[in-house]
Amino acid sequence: MKKPFKLQAGNKVLELGSRTLVMGILNATPDSFSDKGRYFTRDAAVERAWEMAKEGADILDIGGESTRPGSLGISVQEEMDRVLPILETLGSRYPLPISIDTSKSEVARSALERGASIINDITSFQKDPCIGSVAAEYGAAVVLMHMRGEPHNMQSIPPSPDILREIEIWAQDAIARAQNSGVSSNRIVLDPGIGFGKTAAQNLEIIGNLHRLAEADFPILVGTSRKSFIGSILKKPASELVWGTSATVAASIIFGAHIVRVHDVAAIREVADVTDAIVQARAIS
Repeated sequence: MKKPFKLQAGNKVLELGSRTLVMGILNATPDSFSDKGRYFTRDAAVERAWEMAKEGADILDIGGESTRPGSLGISVQEEMDRVLPILETLGSRYPLPISIDTSKSEVARSALERGASIINDITSFQKDPCIGSVAAEYGAAVVLMHMRGEPHNMQSIPPSPDILREIEIWAQDAIARAQNSGVSSNRIVLDPGIGFGKTAAQNLEIIGNLHRLAEADFPILVGTSRKSFIGSILKKPASELVWGTSATVAASIIFGAHIVRVHDVAAIREVADVTDAIVQARAIS
């Protein structure tokens, strides 16, 4: 059975361990690889946010900048124009903790001021070091992700000769960066960055060896939803990968994930609940 943690996110405490938390993805972008801009308008995004809460999500993750392979990024102002109206419309009535998916400190600060309590940074504070001090100032939880290269080149750089060891070394550095910025240990989550500069075989290797990352003694988030390595196995497009995603989510939970980040919340909530029951039954026996 995976180690339990209490994750402090703002004034909320999230219990991690016996029940896997589902983080619902809300892409407020016109060019997402998975939903093709379906939730780009404020009204569509807000409607989907409430829908995911009803479907059983535990956390809402809002992102205004696509990090799909080949993406070049957008300005701070454009990113804020995409995400802040959603946060303002959801307001204090929204029941779930909200994560802002950004690597820009200005966007993070503005989102935290409007109710977000988690920062999900794919660069683990390497692109904008100031984001750590913003997290510390607001008492936000942080998700630190491993990425090789940057979105515009991560699929073209040479593969790592030892991806698991690389992630282990990265984890120690990322944790130190966060703690040196004033982020307390009970606010840190690690994400091995499935798909971000890894080959399909390495993605599978990472999932099957999450215990290596668990040795850092922090909760683990895994995001496999609709990713291309699943499509390469099934020979299907991103829109048809819910079953393949379900298999990777179940495996991730069995091997140690505390949080899974997904698009298809209703389906994955059921997958997580059943997988949790199996893991708990095995621990008891």
